[in-house]
Amino acid sequence: MRRYVSLLTAVSMLFVTGCSKENAPADLDITGSMELKYAEQFTVDSCANGCSVVTIGDDRFLIVPEGTAVPDNTSGMTVIKQPVENIYVAASSAMDLFDGIGRLDDVSMTSTNESSWSLPHIHDAVASGKIKYIGKYSSPDYESLVADKCGLAIESTMIYHTPEVREQLEAFDIPVLVERSSYETHPLGRMEWIKLYGLLTGDLSSAEQLFSEKTRAFEELSVNDIPDNERRTAAFFYITSSGYFSIRKPGDYVSKMIELAGGKYIFTADDLNIDDNALSTMNIQSETFYNVARDADILIYNSTIDGELHSIDQLIGKNSILADFKAVREGNVWCTGQNMFQQTTGAADMICDLNTIFTGNADDTELTFLHRLD
Repeated sequence: MRRYVSLLTAVSMLFVTGCSKENAPADLDITGSMELKYAEQFTVDSCANGCSVVTIGDDRFLIVPEGTAVPDNTSGMTVIKQPVENIYVAASSAMDLFDGIGRLDDVSMTSTNESSWSLPHIHDAVASGKIKYIGKYSSPDYESLVADKCGLAIESTMIYHTPEVREQLEAFDIPVLVERSSYETHPLGRMEWIKLYGLLTGDLSSAEQLFSEKTRAFEELSVNDIPDNERRTAAFFYITSSGYFSIRKPGDYVSKMIELAGGKYIFTADDLNIDDNALSTMNIQSETFYNVARDADILIYNSTIDGELHSIDQLIGKNSILADFKAVREGNVWCTGQNMFQQTTGAADMICDLNTIFTGNADDTELTFLHRLD
């Protein structure tokens, strides 16, 4: 019987993933589309009957408001009926977006345990059991998902590596939405997914308001006219337990934030033998880091892996070659807070922080995600 259900679900998934935006059901009268400034990985079309059609990659979803009848023809789409309750968030980057619009109560399960959360509201919710940890995304507690009547599972693209998990969730009639914010080319595109979660929870206006407030300061920055040769250079890194320097690959969203803030990421593709994988980071030898980044104007240490640093001596203690770096000698060394990557709503704030240190106007009391090493 299990094999039959799995086969049936797999066939259903073929219909879902094989559908394109052009062949929407004929009885859905599309009247408009959600305005998106930066996000490119999802679209939302409004229907005359109050429903919304969400397209994410090859997946299509029909969001049906409470009290609205489900249209007869929903072929090729996953139906999500509102109100959406008892949401399971396996994509950790989405959790802060729910918190940002005050809808954390709609989330009841997560695949990230208590100790892995640096965001206070979410850490406390998981610690108290208000949001239940149900195991890793690759092996969730299906019994809890069913018993707690999960209304929606939000997965990251990591689920593509364990398709059997998605298959099993759908076999239990749990809609699965794979969020693709990590594929966004613009850093603020990740944050704009808050509009989708606002739509799902019935609080789109709050999501749009927060997004507008968060991006206003970024949009007021004047950095496009800064010549390339006048931009201050920066390296963003941390040192692994094995002694390697872990850096962001050129073109990833952190390096793009540096560029959007008026700086220049010190590493280029020509400097590196970039490994061909989907990771946004890579490890390099200390000699390579020294040769490329020694004269960088600014060093930014990523604290999210091994904890925050507070002094330059702590940094040099990790590798003595750093004492010879220009940024170390001039006192332009900074460290991120541990919440930088989990706080998706802070992308615009991080760009503004970077702009402040690139313009030389940094004051620790003004910064949200960065602090200077003494």
